[in-house]
This record gives sequence, structure tokens and C-alpha cells, in this order.
Amino acid sequence: MLEDVLGRIDRDELVRLTQELVRIPSVYRPEEPEGNENNVARFVADYLRDAGFETRMEEAAPGRPNVWAVWEGDGTGRTLLFEAHTDVVTEGSAQEWDHPPFGAQRDGGRIYGRGACDTKGNLAAAVVAVLAIRDSGVAFPGTLVLCHPVDEEGMMVGIKAFIQNGHACGVDAAVICEPEENQICTRQKGALRVEVSVRGRMAHGAMPLSGVNPVTRAARFVVAVEELEREEIGRHGEDPFLGYPSLTPTILMGPELGEPQINVIPASAYVALDIRTIPAQSHEDLVERLRNILARLAADDPDFDATFEVIEERPPTETPKDEPLVSAMTRATTYLTGEEPRYNGVPGATDGTFLHALAGIPIVTTGAGNREIPHHADEWVDEEELLASCKLYAATAMYYAYGEEAHV
Repeated sequence: MLEDVLGRIDRDELVRLTQELVRIPSVYRPEEPEGNENNVARFVADYLRDAGFETRMEEAAPGRPNVWAVWEGDGTGRTLLFEAHTDVVTEGSAQEWDHPPFGAQRDGGRIYGRGACDTKGNLAAAVVAVLAIRDSGVAFPGTLVLCHPVDEEGMMVGIKAFIQNGHACGVDAAVICEPEENQICTRQKGALRVEVSVRGRMAHGAMPLSGVNPVTRAARFVVAVEELEREEIGRHGEDPFLGYPSLTPTILMGPELGEPQINVIPASAYVALDIRTIPAQSHEDLVERLRNILARLAADDPDFDATFEVIEERPPTETPKDEPLVSAMTRATTYLTGEEPRYNGVPGATDGTFLHALAGIPIVTTGAGNREIPHHADEWVDEEELLASCKLYAATAMYYAYGEEAHV
């Protein structure tokens, strides 16, 4: 059965579809009427409808539609979802690229362009894999869902809307199609995005005692966060797949609003933290410790006045190795490569974070692409690796549906 499915995978169509997707810019630029995922989402929806899938579109935000398609095989088996987002990050300056950012040029066995690796190539691989299963003539005892949400590179409003509107109900497991060098990633780091505003009082830089300097006070908080990071690493050590936790100040800005000037003490300062956590950590505990830092600084300085807000929380995820989806992908990898799979973790969050946290769906993340290439200039994906991902997605679905009998 499995060889019948693999024999239906069309490499040329996989490459062509990847190129078509990359050529449609889908960077979120709210100031531009066409600066979102709308065009690529409509292209995907038309492609899936033309292929005969039951396809739906639904706006997660104005002008930003999610797309998903459902294919029901024979019988009443489990439902497996393949998720790949439609948005990409900015291309930056085109002058930094040797290949046009949205040209989808083929060169040396690679496809170049923003999104080729993260994650339009893997979106194409998932679609072609499901097509191969459907067109193989093999009876498939289950249901496959192709899910393509917006805004994965932002606040993930797409996958949140997909879940909150009930479309993830009945899904038994999900493959998150991201550039992970076809490793089986069973863990993901969590994230906390924190904003701290420190209020001061404007004054002349030559007469600092006539005001209250929020910059020095914000700096004390940043130094304390660095110490908290060392404490967390000492408490929890290094996760074998995810490495060390981190608490990273990414923005220190004063004034918070308005124009800075070198001889003016600003009225406020702003600090942003990008916190990445491992499963051993407690987000609730981390938030409490950060608040305690601010309380301690205020107790030591009557002019220290700050507000604290968590603007986004993404819990870490962990899927056990005995989960049926992990077992299916392990068998698929061994069958396709003749080798034991490589297990790993995802250093950042994905849409799978919320499929797991909000919908309780077991997830595994994998796909083609060098892990260090996303968001770089001259982003690329290797065509052979992309074909291997397509085969891995198809074989995983077959093993998930059939168990060991998939390769009979």
C-alpha cells in the first residue's frame, strides 16, 4: 500500500507548487491594502478546490483568511491534520539578496525565496502528500485535514481563530510542517512576551536632580532580569532537545513615546522581554518572580514607578514518544531512510503550540529546511529534502492510519 502512495508523489508538481506559493508575497504589512496573506490564501483555496477537496475560507482578522480542506477516506478511522502557515516574514532589503526575494528561482538543486523554507515548501509538500494518498486508489481508513492559517509569524491569530471557531474539534493529532531538517521534533519551547513601562519626570540633562530618570531605573530592571536568567538556568539546567531557557531584553527605549533628545531626561522608558521556556519551568512562577523584582526595586527607591504586562503567553509543549503519531513518524522515517530517526525540539513556538495548549491535540513538528535558514536573506529549500518531507508526510499518515500494515 505505502509504495502505491509514494509512487503517486509528483516531484515536478511539488517544485512547481512551491514556486507558485513563493512568488506571492504574503508579508503582513497593515499599511498596504494588499499587505497580508489574502492573495496566497485565495491561491491555496483555488488550488485545493480544483483538486477536488472540500475547502473553506474564513477570516481570522479583516483581510486575513484561514484556509483549510478536508478529505475523508474510507471508514471511521482517526483524523490527522497537517498545518502549514501562509504568512512569511519581511524580505528586508532586496539588495541583501543574490536571488530575487519573491522570484522562486531554482539554482543548484535549491529553490530560493522568502518562505521557500519557512514554510511554503512544506505547505506544498503536505498538499502533494495528501493528493498522493487520495489518488493512489488505496483505501484510507481515516480523515486528513490540510490547515493553512495566517499570522504564524505574528501573534498567531489564525490558528487561535481556527481553534476558537471549533474547526479543530475531532482532530486526533497534527503534523506541524516547519523547517526542521526532517527531524522528529516532539518538544517546543514556550514563550512569554512581557512589556514594562517605567515612569519618570522630564528634566534638562544638565540638571538631572530636577527630574526622575526612568532610563537608569529601567536599566536596573534589565540587570535584575539577567540575574534571574542565570538563576533559572541553574535551577533547570539544559533540556536535551531545547537547550537552556532564556530571558532576553529585546527593547530598551526612552522615551516610550515621542522623540528622544540627548539633553533631555525622558518622561518614561520601555522594556520588552522575549522569554523562552522549557517544559520544566512554570510560567506562573516566572511572572511572579518578575513582579517581585519590580516590587524590590520600588522598595529600594521611592521614585521607582513601573507597570508590568504579559502581552502573550505560549506554553512549552511535549509529546511522549509512545504517542501514536510519534510512533507512526518513527516507522515512516525508518522505512524511508533505513535509519533510526533523529529526535529534536523546536527552539521557538509554532502554531502547534496552540493546537496543543488550547485544543489538547498531540503534535509533532517536522519538515524540509535548514533550521538556521528561516528569516535570512537568500532563504532557500533543497529540492531533494523537500521531496523527502513530502514522502515523510505521506508515509506518516499511512502508518498513523494502518500501523505496521501500512507497508504491506
